[in-house]
Amino acid sequence: MKYNYTEYVPIFKALADETRLKIINMLSCGEMCACDILAYFNITQPTLSYHMKILSDCEIVNARKDGSWMKYSLNILKIRTFENFIKYISENTDDCMCKNIGKCSNNSECK
Repeated sequence: MKYNYTEYVPIFKALADETRLKIINMLSCGEMCACDILAYFNITQPTLSYHMKILSDCEIVNARKDGSWMKYSLNILKIRTFENFIKYISENTDDCMCKNIGKCSNNSECK
């Protein structure tokens, strides 16, 4: 299976923050209102919105408006796809990049 590595860069960037990792962990229990997430952290509402935008933009979190509040949930399909990508890049498979190392010397196919 071929993966577009660029597609996963925003997810890695989103997960490279302790607050966002904690939010992902909180959402593992199910959909949550922004007000409940905000109550857990000692941050402002605009700061929470900033974090949630990053998580939503990379599509690992779904957002929906409910009255004056936003409700958030994990995008399980995107997370499973990301898990498969992690597995793909961390295991020795038949189409692993390491199989091509050293094969490009004097080989016109690699250019």
